[in-house]
Amino acid sequence: MNNSIKLPAWANGLAAKGASALAAPIFIVVLLAMMILPLPAFVLDVFFSFNIALSVIVLLTALYTVKPLDFMAFPAILLISTMLRLALNVASTRIVLTEGHTGGAAAGKVVEAFGHFLIGGNFTVGIVVFIILTIINFSVVTKGAGRIAEVGARFALDAMPGKQMAIDADLNAGLIGEADARKRRNEVAQEAEFYGAMDGASKYVKGDAVAGIMITLINVIGGLIVGIVQHDLAAGQAAETYTLLAIGDGLVAQIPSLIISIAAGMVVSRVANEDDISSQVTNQLFARPEALYITGGIIFALGMIPGMPNLVFLLLGSVLCGGGYMIAKRKKDQPAREAAEAEAAAAAGGAAGGAGGAGAPAESEEATWQDVMPVDTLGLEVGYRLIPLVDKNQGGELLKRIKGIRKKFAQEVGFLAPPVHIRDNLELKPSAYRITLKGVEVGAGEAMNGQFLAINPGMASGTLPGLVTTDPAFGLPATWIDASLRDEAQSLGYTVVDAGTVVATHLNHLITMHASELLGRLEVQALLDHLGKETPKLVDELVPKVVSLSTLQKVLQNLLQEGVHIRDMRTIIEALSEYAGQTQDPNELTAMVRVALGRAIVQQLFPGTNELSVMTLDNRLERLLMQAMGAGGDGTGIEPGLADTIAQQAANAAQQQEQMGHTPVLLVPAPLRVLLSRFLRRAVPQLKVLSHNEVPESKTIRVTSLVGVPM
Repeated sequence: MNNSIKLPAWANGLAAKGASALAAPIFIVVLLAMMILPLPAFVLDVFFSFNIALSVIVLLTALYTVKPLDFMAFPAILLISTMLRLALNVASTRIVLTEGHTGGAAAGKVVEAFGHFLIGGNFTVGIVVFIILTIINFSVVTKGAGRIAEVGARFALDAMPGKQMAIDADLNAGLIGEADARKRRNEVAQEAEFYGAMDGASKYVKGDAVAGIMITLINVIGGLIVGIVQHDLAAGQAAETYTLLAIGDGLVAQIPSLIISIAAGMVVSRVANEDDISSQVTNQLFARPEALYITGGIIFALGMIPGMPNLVFLLLGSVLCGGGYMIAKRKKDQPAREAAEAEAAAAAGGAAGGAGGAGAPAESEEATWQDVMPVDTLGLEVGYRLIPLVDKNQGGELLKRIKGIRKKFAQEVGFLAPPVHIRDNLELKPSAYRITLKGVEVGAGEAMNGQFLAINPGMASGTLPGLVTTDPAFGLPATWIDASLRDEAQSLGYTVVDAGTVVATHLNHLITMHASELLGRLEVQALLDHLGKETPKLVDELVPKVVSLSTLQKVLQNLLQEGVHIRDMRTIIEALSEYAGQTQDPNELTAMVRVALGRAIVQQLFPGTNELSVMTLDNRLERLLMQAMGAGGDGTGIEPGLADTIAQQAANAAQQQEQMGHTPVLLVPAPLRVLLSRFLRRAVPQLKVLSHNEVPESKTIRVTSLVGVPM
């Protein structure tokens, strides 16, 4: 037979939690009993003392709190302390009115001490002190803390969605685990609930202050009635006796209330970091010795004025100046102290490594996706002597020039180049710089800050003293000269530019050369979005219904590779819409787009003239190349010897064109244009290849030289 008794679930839970689970219910029952049952004076002394001790504990806990959630029970404690004070007011009122005629100790020693010792037994002073404390508590501390809690609750609720999204992003990126994410979500929810609870709990203190005034006033009036009517006391004696007791009772309750209000203000007004409030105030208020020096000097000067409390001011000024000196000395010795500590730690680590044999490497944090740094599309690295060129504070104009380069590039070429990321590189020579494209060096040079580069465009006469070099952008002969020789160099026919212009010109040249590589998929999409604001239907009908975004990107890159600007995107899109149904090959689509852009291409190569001075192919060479196209399909049938001859003759003809002041342009039949353009691009970079279909009918063609096969 089993005689064991089975306890209900709630009883088992209480037994498991122990006495802490019973503390709150017992305390509430005691509060209710204090309001209903009469209490002896000694018990009141115990509870009044406990109320003061509780308020001090709450204040110190708030001071040493690092973040608000460390004291999340504060709203409930605020309610409990308020109810305790009100219950004590009710219990003390009962005993004051019933036993007050017997003397000042009727309500206990604590009330008597506050009524006689703290205010000197003068009920007028007591009334004034009580009113002042109540005003401070009600109008200053409680009102400010309530407003901060209200704003904090509003901001916490508004920030919840963003914080939750940030947690989800970190979880999806693998930066945190599921347990950490759950913990952080709970903290976000608890923070919002805490500020909301504090917003409501601040009303307790406000109501407590109002109730304290009313209770004290009622005690005074009730005491006068009881003393005069029931106990036949004189009016003056009744007023003195009951007013002192009422004021003492009010002060006993009001002082802990003020302490609790200060704690509430501390909790909601602090900015959370790794330090508690005491450390924050000490480390930040007394962090600057200059402030202490100046303050100490002012106080010391006031102490020298006749009639002032000289000793106090002089002593305080000396203490402040001494404190500033100690702080300044500590800051001065801090680097040496940290170095000594680091050396000691390193020595300890070395000893530990020696004891362990080979020694394990120092433990470091786990690698994360934050360690994967994206590569800058465009980068400019400078040596330390060129830092003033990119520093606004030192008068550097290079940043402004780079902005101008990007703006001019966008206006001329037709899309916005990526931003240029500038950084210093101590591995470079002091006056050297390096330009990178997607992390790879595409250009480098040296610029002498404070000097000028005199470039010989081919017509300069005479020589200049200085460092002989070449222009990094175009390879022209140049010399770095002092500023005093600038006017002389210009008079001799040199083009004189400063160091910032040298770097900016080189950067502009390289950006233009590599325009096709700078046009990524993001830039193409941004270009379509920009065009779609004016012609949305034209863009929507083309991509991705007619051509894909990658095909459009390839067509635009083909145009840029041959130096064709893409500003006229409307014509490009219309041409693609017309011919994309026939083929999806990017090279064939590029050829059709070039025909549509023929007028713009010719104007770009021959601005301001109707006569086009061009080179053409010899008839025999043209037939050979057409046969090679037929044999190889893509021109792979050209013999190596013939290819070398064509490259050499094209280079010679292009040089002759430049000497005559003409743009080197080779005019060929349409089937040969892609072949020769791709073939001659590396051999003769300055040579442009046009097809007959791309030349407008309004233009006149003048052949200046032939590219042929020698017989």
